[in-house]
Order: sequence, then C-alpha cells, then structure tokens
Amino acid sequence: MKFLKYLPLLFFGLLHAQEEVVHSVYFDFDKFALNEKQVNEAIDFIKKTDSTRIESIQIYGYTDDVGKDAYNYKLSTKRAAAIQNKFIENGIKSKIIVTIEGKGRILIDDDIVENLPEKRSKNRRVDVVLNLKPLPKIEIPGFFNTIQKHHIVGDHIYLDNVLFERGSSKLTFKTKTELDKIARLLVKYKNLEFEVQGHVCCTPPYQKEAIDMDTKKRQLSTNRAQSVYKYLIFKKIAKERMTFKGYGNTVPLGKGSEYDRRVELVISKI
Repeated sequence: MKFLKYLPLLFFGLLHAQEEVVHSVYFDFDKFALNEKQVNEAIDFIKKTDSTRIESIQIYGYTDDVGKDAYNYKLSTKRAAAIQNKFIENGIKSKIIVTIEGKGRILIDDDIVENLPEKRSKNRRVDVVLNLKPLPKIEIPGFFNTIQKHHIVGDHIYLDNVLFERGSSKLTFKTKTELDKIARLLVKYKNLEFEVQGHVCCTPPYQKEAIDMDTKKRQLSTNRAQSVYKYLIFKKIAKERMTFKGYGNTVPLGKGSEYDRRVELVISKI
C-alpha cells in the first residue's frame, strides 16, 4: 500500500519552501519482512523524486500498541533496517540515509473503539522521509523607472522623462537631464549591460516604423535608440556595455501616444 504526504514548512517566503515528502510502508502483524511490491514501490518513490533536491533520507519504524514495549521497539527497529537494506541493495547511497530508527509502538487513545483493527494496521509501518532542498528562487523580470542596485536579465528601465517630439529623434534638454542621472547610476553599477530600445507611436497598422523628419528615413525608433546610446557614450558609459535597437510601434504601453515616443533600457547581462 502506498501513502504519500507532502509537508511544506514555509520560511523565507514561498519561493524558499523547505519540503518533506513521506512514503509509508505497511507491515502485517508481528512481521518485518518486505515483499517485492513493497520494495518496488519504496524504490520508485526515491527514484521518481528529483535527485538534485534530495538532501537526506530518514527511516522511522513503528508498531501497533499490542505487546510489550521492549519487543515492539526491537520489531520497529527491524522494520526500519529492512527498508534501509533494500535501499542500499538497489544503489541508494548509504551516506544520505542519516537516520534509521525504531520508534516502538504507537498508542491509541482509550476512547477510540471504532475501526480499531484498521487504525492499528496503519501504525504497523515504516515512514521513509525525504528531506528536500528548497526549490531554486525564480526571479521574474520587472519594470522600473530608474537603475536599481540589483537587477536581473530582462528587467526594463522605463525612463519617464526620456520622451521625444513627434517625428523627432533629437534629445530635449529635459531628456538630457534625465539621462545624466541614469549615466551616474550606470557608472556606479558597472556590472550592468543593456540594450537601448527605441519606440514610436501613431503609424498605420501596416507600417511598423515611422519616418525621422530630420533624416527623412523610415528608421525613427532606431534613431531614437541611437541618440540615447551616443549620449551615454558621451557621458563615459563604455560602448561595450550597450547595444541599441528600434522596435517601431510593436510595443505600445497603452498609456497614450506621447508615452510611446520613448526609449527604454533592458538589462541583458549582470
């Protein structure tokens, strides 16, 4: 018979949940020998668990409440040892089995009389406890309005004041002031590499790019990205840390056309 329990112990938040997984092996009255089905189910339980997460294995034996304490302690120990031996025979390394312990009998409350044989049968068992390492932290790229101390690849830095006039890729005084602040932070956090992404608004659906009024070429979003890229180089940001690319009108913010005439920084390496 197979019985699985998942017992999460939450700490450091949900992304760092310590977990125990338990498989129980049930025995006949006064027996500690294992049949083939029991062995196969216990081995499969181990093998189907992610081996990179198994920190240790604990084996605890129990008996029902019938008989003397000393005898039940020995029987529960034999049951735990029988599981341990089968694990080692099947290639499970003994060094990760940190506990093999007989716990003796499990007492039943005096007032419990209903289904007493079944309750006792559930107590004639061994619990195999896998202690699992926490799942790796999953970080999701986010959106920010300035450079942070800690970023992950994929983070977008949306620059509120790096906006452009319609049809223009020229940097305004307000834009340069904002980029000066960004440049100072980029000098401070030298590990960050990023792509400068240019965007446009207000083109027909079939025309993803807009015309730059100064160059008369349909590459406005690229020119906007390049303008920011060149200004950051002017502010002593190493060009090896940056690339630039135009995305036309393919990434609207949904906040209005003036916000789509923008440039963002997207972290590409940390």
